Amino acid sequence: MAGGKKDGAFELEGFIPFRLNRAAECVSLDFAKLYRRAYGMTRPQWRTLANLGQHGRLTARQVCDLSMQHKTKVSRAVADLEARKWLKRTVNPEDRREEWLELTAKGRAVFGELSSLGQEQDQKLREALGAQNAKALETALAALEKLSGR
Repeated sequence: MAGGKKDGAFELEGFIPFRLNRAAECVSLDFAKLYRRAYGMTRPQWRTLANLGQHGRLTARQVCDLSMQHKTKVSRAVADLEARKWLKRTVNPEDRREEWLELTAKGRAVFGELSSLGQEQDQKLREALGAQNAKALETALAALEKLSGR
């Protein structure tokens, strides 16, 4: 079923973008159960927190670009994380229309705990795939990311 085609007809189950999306959604939902149970977080909150934890101070636009989320999802996530006192905003003195976002000490502690859960989840996936398949997947993902310019 190469190229998503079977006997010349389009076959969704063999279409690589569809399969990648489905696999990513399954893996993402599996991990979401962990951070939802531990902290009651949504996926946009997790993605926003994780990018700030990984990269430090960012603007909302940068979070959108890094996490590939729509600005309304990031805006809601920022408001929710700020209400939990996990994130603080600072007006950019060079452009007062823009705010810098960064994790508070509480937010960094949560990110640290969730990072441990993430590492466990990553290890679980690598073990399920086996070393050779995990390496092949990393190579394929790098090629796809390069192809898309990311």
